[in-house]
Parts: sequence; structure tokens; C-alpha cells
Amino acid sequence: MPDRDPALTLPLGPDALVIRRRYETAVLANDFLIGLWFTAGSIAFLFPEYESAGAWIFVIASLQFLVRPSIRLASNIHLQRLRRRQAPATKKS
Repeated sequence: MPDRDPALTLPLGPDALVIRRRYETAVLANDFLIGLWFTAGSIAFLFPEYESAGAWIFVIASLQFLVRPSIRLASNIHLQRLRRRQAPATKKS
């Protein structure tokens, strides 16, 4: 088996997997809410008296698209901090 570049090796422990799953659940919940917002906005647009409300619902849903990269960024920062804390323990072993 060829030698692997250690810079590309990412040790994943049980803590990292739990953290990753939690953030992935947050992303899925966010995506589901976005779908609900856009569905509600679309239904509101079917009725002329609710068009203005529908437009605002679309604005809210569009802004919620910013939540997804924020969750991903938080996940990456969290995992990076976890790796830094685990790195000294790994090197001593």
C-alpha cells in the first residue's frame, strides 16, 4: 500500500462523528423549513389578497438559505477545535 500524505489523513473519533451528525441534522431541519416557507409563499400567491404576505414569506425563505452555510461553518470550526484538542493526546501515544 502506498504511503499516504499525513496532511490528508483526518482522524475521526466517536466525538467527531456525533458532532458531524448533529450538524447534519440541523442542516436537514433547515432545508425542511425552507421547503415549508416556499410552499406557504406559493400558496399565498394563489390568492390576490395574500400576495404581499407571500412575497414576505419568500424573502424569509431566501434569507434562511444563509443559515445553511452558517451551520456548515460552525460545524467545521467545531471539528477543527476538537481535532486540535485531540492532536496532543494522539502525538503522546
